[in-house]
Amino acid sequence: MTKIKRGSIARRRRTKRRLLASGARGAHSRLTRLIAQQTIRALASAHRDRDKKKRYFRRLWITRINGVIRQNVVSYSYSKLITNLHKEKLLLNRKMLAQIAISNRNCLSIISSTIGIG
Repeated sequence: MTKIKRGSIARRRRTKRRLLASGARGAHSRLTRLIAQQTIRALASAHRDRDKKKRYFRRLWITRINGVIRQNVVSYSYSKLITNLHKEKLLLNRKMLAQIAISNRNCLSIISSTIGIG
C-alpha cells in the first residue's frame, strides 16, 4: 500500500481560512487554530451586525423625520405623521420620508399639511 500525501490539500484548506482572517491583527492572522477561532467570531459578528445596521438606519430616519416635522409645526410629531399617513393610505416608507426631509423640507411640510394637522 502506498502512502497518500495530502499536504497540498490541507495547505489549500488552510490558505482559504487564512484569506478570511487576513484583516486580523497579530497571531490571529498567522496561527491556524487562532485563525479558525477568529473567522468563526468574525462571521458571527457580521451576521449579528447586519440586523443591527437595519435598526440603526431606521432610528436615523425616524430622528430626521421627527426633527423636520417639529421645526415646521410645534404640536405635530412623528407618530402623528405616521398615523395620518396610514389613515390616508399613502405608501411612503421611512427611508423615502427621510430623503424628502433632507433634500426638500417644504415638500415634507406640504405632505404633513395635506394629510391632517399641520
